[in-house]
Amino acid sequence: MATGRLTDLAIDWDAPWLAPLRDLRAHVGRADWRAALSAEARCRGVATAGGLPVDFVAPDDAGAAAYEAHIAATGRVPTRENAHDLFNALAWLAFPLTKAALNARQAAELARDGVRGSRGPVRDAATLIDESGLLLAASEAACGALMRRDWAWLFAEQRARWGPEWTPFAFGHALVEKLLAPYKALTAAVVCLPLAAGTTAQIDRAAARWLQQAALAPPLLAHLPVLGIPGWWPANDDPGFYADETVFRRRCGGAAAA
Repeated sequence: MATGRLTDLAIDWDAPWLAPLRDLRAHVGRADWRAALSAEARCRGVATAGGLPVDFVAPDDAGAAAYEAHIAATGRVPTRENAHDLFNALAWLAFPLTKAALNARQAAELARDGVRGSRGPVRDAATLIDESGLLLAASEAACGALMRRDWAWLFAEQRARWGPEWTPFAFGHALVEKLLAPYKALTAAVVCLPLAAGTTAQIDRAAARWLQQAALAPPLLAHLPVLGIPGWWPANDDPGFYADETVFRRRCGGAAAA
C-alpha cells in the first residue's frame, strides 16, 4: 500500500528508481525512524540554504506557519508516518542541495507574497519538481528530444545510451511513493541536465544550480512516463510498449515529434 504506516509498507529496495535511497533502508525499519534519519542528516551535514541543520520532527511542529517557511526558518521538517513523508525525508538525505534550493525558492516566494490562492510560476515549478520530479543527466540532444516528445529517438534509436550515458534519478517524493505500485501512465516532471552520466552527488549539485534561474516556471520541465525508461520496467523491452499514444503522447497539435 502507498499511504499506510511504515510497518505496512512493502518497499522493493532493489527497484532501479530506489538506487539513490538504498543505503538508507536500515534507518527506515527503526522504531524511532525520524530520530534515526535526523541523526543521519547531521552525519551528512544536511542543512537548509540558510545553513540550519535539518531535523525530521512531528507533523504538527509547524503550528500555523506555512510548511516551507517553517523549514527555512528552523530547519525542522514536519514528517508524518506515511510513505509520502518518508520519501520526502529520504530525498533530503540523498539530494540535500536540491531540496535546500527548492525550499529556499518556496520560502522566498512566501516571504514576498504570502500564502495565496495562486502560487505563481516559481512555486508551481518548485512544487512539481519536489513532488513529481525526475532528475536526468543526459546530452543536450536527449533533453531536446524529451521536450519534443520524440519517443522513437529516445527509446528505440538511442536505447543503449540509457544507463551508460543518460542517468535518471527519481527525486520527487510523491513520484517515489506512487512507484510503490507502478502503473504505465505514471509521469514525472523532468529537470533535464546536460551532463555526462553522473553520481547522485554530481546531479544534486547540478540540479541545485539549475533551480537558481530567475525565470523558474513549469514550461521549463519536460514530462516523461517513467516506466518507459529502459531498464526500469521489463515490459518496455517490447517496442510495442511505446505505441500507446494515451501514455506516450505526441506534441500539442497532433504532429509527430521530430
